[in-house]
Amino acid sequence: MALATRTRTSAPSHGPHGSRSPSFWGSTIGKKTVMAVSGLIMLGYLVVHMLGNLKIFFGADEFNGYAHWLRTLGSPFLHYEWALWLVRAVLLAAVVAHAVSAYQLSRLDIRARPVKYVHKRRRASYATRTMRWGGIILGLFIVWHLLDLTTLTVNERAWAGHPYENVLATFSTWYGNTVYLVAMAALGLHVRHGFWSAAQTLGVGSARRERTLKAFANGLALVLFAGFVSVPVAVMTGMVN
Repeated sequence: MALATRTRTSAPSHGPHGSRSPSFWGSTIGKKTVMAVSGLIMLGYLVVHMLGNLKIFFGADEFNGYAHWLRTLGSPFLHYEWALWLVRAVLLAAVVAHAVSAYQLSRLDIRARPVKYVHKRRRASYATRTMRWGGIILGLFIVWHLLDLTTLTVNERAWAGHPYENVLATFSTWYGNTVYLVAMAALGLHVRHGFWSAAQTLGVGSARRERTLKAFANGLALVLFAGFVSVPVAVMTGMVN
């Protein structure tokens, strides 16, 4: 009896047809969960980042002081920029996890339906249909944004240590405004659908809460879009100079 018990305990877990059960990451629900959690981490950062950007309306001293505070966060316990690099590491991990899970889920979906439908039905919203391209646009924008305002590589009039002036330099060019506005439009659509999808994946998107969650997702997407876009618009109109 004891031997039988040990045998059952040590036996590998199998699926209904004798195959080994997939790991958490190997399952579809696991990939969706990773995608949802990593998306919410990035969403939380976006809210904080937007609020920080709005400090530009209070002048150069306020904005540059905020940028300096970010680099001394946690001082004296943490060395200069350590907290900032920690945040960057978490965000990088979230971006990679989000992109990899999205790609693998997309491949699984294609393999599950190798033959395209003869008659296409537009049941999904515009945001749903553009999630893939929106993600690609945002990925490219992140690279450009880092080269523009972090490493100052593509910012021709960049001035190291003067973030306020560097923002003005970026949004004083037509291409800087164009890239930013297109990316923020993609961000709004991505957040609108992504937040609702994450809520469903994590089990909080019940039918009773559906209307409330969708309204919150729409409002959040609109607030983020308006908040981020207000900065280049203010520079273009001379409100911030």
